[in-house]
Order: sequence, then C-alpha cells, then structure tokens
Amino acid sequence: MPEEDMIARVTDLSRDRLAALLAESEASGYRFVRRLVDEWERGVNRFSRPGEALFAAESGGQIVGVCGLNVDPYLDDPRVGRVRNVYVLAACRGRRIGRRLVECAISTARGHFDRLRLRGEEEGPARLYESLGFHPCAGMPDCTHILELGE
Repeated sequence: MPEEDMIARVTDLSRDRLAALLAESEASGYRFVRRLVDEWERGVNRFSRPGEALFAAESGGQIVGVCGLNVDPYLDDPRVGRVRNVYVLAACRGRRIGRRLVECAISTARGHFDRLRLRGEEEGPARLYESLGFHPCAGMPDCTHILELGE
C-alpha cells in the first residue's frame, strides 16, 4: 500500500466518514455497509465484545475500506468469530488493502477465537480468503469459508 494508506482500529464511527463506501457499495448492490452503519448508530453492533474489532483503511483522509470481526451471530459459541463487512472502494482495489484489513482481523482473533467463519461467495473475495488460510466449507448455512486458529 502507498505510505499514505493506513489501517487502524475504529472506536468511533460516523456516517459521513463512510459516505463514499456507503454510496459505492449500495450502487453495486451490496447492503452490508449500510447495515454496518445503521447497526453502529443504533448501538446494536459496535464491535465491542471480547475479541471483536472494526478496522478501517484510510487514504488521503478518507476511509477507503472496512473489515469487521464479531462473535459469529449465527452460532451460539463465543469461541467462534466472524469476519464481516469487508469492503474496499473499487478505485483502491489492487493495493492489498483488503488483505491487510483481513490480516488485522485474523491477528486480533488469535487468542480470543478458536476459528473464524465468513461468507465470501464471489470469486475475488473467495480467492483472497483462501490465500489467507481460510478453507471452503460447502453446505454449511451462513458460511462459505472457515479458518482454524489453533494455538
């Protein structure tokens, strides 16, 4: 990534800081960035439970990518995390921003979660997740890939 690109953990999020991601993701048919913003504003999901985090990539003072890490809401097991809400602006793709965001989530998850799950059905994201050690898990509801985080 260029030097001006940086990734940081987010502890305060405002809709205006995600305006570009929100507009582009919705124009592309993705609703999860809107859900991320709405849930943050309502206090439903602030990525604040043990092991959870929200990361943002910033370039030139603008957030250009996000990645969340939660306890997996589809399971009743606090030792299983979920990588979610991964989105990078199209103009910034190819700069390894998505990879670095997911790497931050994986690093944060170690010691808190035994495994990570996610849903990444499209070919590009699936390749990224698999290159980071996630394995496809066909037939599992609400999950396309799993990463075991064994010690």
